[in-house]
Amino acid sequence: MDLSRRGFLQAAALTAAASGLTVACGGGSGSGGTKNGKSLTMWYWGGALSDKVVAEAKTHFGSQVKLTAASIGGDFKQKLTTTLAAGSSVPDITGIKGEDIASFLPNADRFLDLNDLGFKKISSQYLDWKTKLAQTKDGKQIGFPIDIGPTALFYRADLFRKAGLPTDPDKVAAEAGTWDDYFALGSELKKAVPGTYLINNISSVFNIAVGQGTKRFIDENNHFIGDQDHIREAWTTAVRPYTLGIDARINDNTWNAAIGKNLSTELGAAWHALDIEQAAPGTKGKWRVCATPGGPANQGGSYLALPKQCRNPEEAFKIISWILSPANNARGFTDAAIFPASPSSYAMPAMTGGDAFFGGQKIIDVFGPAAKAIPVSYEAPADAAVMAPYFTELTSIEAKGKKPDAAWKDAVSRAKQIARRQGVN
Repeated sequence: MDLSRRGFLQAAALTAAASGLTVACGGGSGSGGTKNGKSLTMWYWGGALSDKVVAEAKTHFGSQVKLTAASIGGDFKQKLTTTLAAGSSVPDITGIKGEDIASFLPNADRFLDLNDLGFKKISSQYLDWKTKLAQTKDGKQIGFPIDIGPTALFYRADLFRKAGLPTDPDKVAAEAGTWDDYFALGSELKKAVPGTYLINNISSVFNIAVGQGTKRFIDENNHFIGDQDHIREAWTTAVRPYTLGIDARINDNTWNAAIGKNLSTELGAAWHALDIEQAAPGTKGKWRVCATPGGPANQGGSYLALPKQCRNPEEAFKIISWILSPANNARGFTDAAIFPASPSSYAMPAMTGGDAFFGGQKIIDVFGPAAKAIPVSYEAPADAAVMAPYFTELTSIEAKGKKPDAAWKDAVSRAKQIARRQGVN
């Protein structure tokens, strides 16, 4: 499984489980700057922001401050956590990945409240559900939304045509409106075109199925609910393609090869379009996009934050507000398939044109409505760690032939252990 962008959610969950910890930033509590510094540093990771927009920001604000932007490789969260704990060499502006934001909220005092700098005045430009995910219970805003990950169904129109199935996005969406419909379509496709598979692995189904609901693994009263019906239903849904024989069972680095050959569909967020295009350039024009079976969900999407050591908060806020303005967000989608958290961007020319890789389809017509309809669910700081055993056990079903019921029991048992260690009731 390629982990550059596709596998980030599962990888993050497994890492969190391995450590058994949420973020705890200790030490270095003093301010690191004079609050009117003329040099600012910004950390982000490859693909988090439009490099072109970042380069223009350096020029745009050059008369006020010198902005030095660094694309940080490796485990970004670990490097940021270590730096915050040390309290020295802390960046003035930093990215925080969407799957990590909940784990930083208990240590919100390590960051400036963006509302104090003017975010509250412009917050209506950004999706409310996304904004609130970076907000503490008492209303402190530590993250400025970069992007979101509304999901969709990517499918090979040429293989659908070969199987005698509909190829028009609206018709495919109608044929695959529910998970059962989608799996039935997959069985029909494999029968008509032997050797093809509907999904790459069942963890991808589980991840989206959970995200389609309004509850996850821990409730707002800090109670473990990962053994309740909503999670069991998502688990049962995920196991179905395995039992039907339409699961490619890809949990290694063979995805890049498979995507251009025998995978007929992909479930993923808007940014996944770029992964498909980069992995299978020879399939240009053969892919289309339609609504996710069972309804929209969100995968990923990140934030910019200002650590409390920021040397010039007012200027830093101006910079991130400019970089993440609706107009520049639309450019980010063009540059790197970074899907904006600002709805007004969706009507801008940069986002409304046809996409040649997807046969000229205007894919914003799918992702835009999905973005606005994503269900709101509470994500606890320990959510990623508690979710990890479910991914591990789903992989055991595919790789080892483990019985789904036994895998479920082991996933719940392990999740409860992790939850207890992290103070979840």
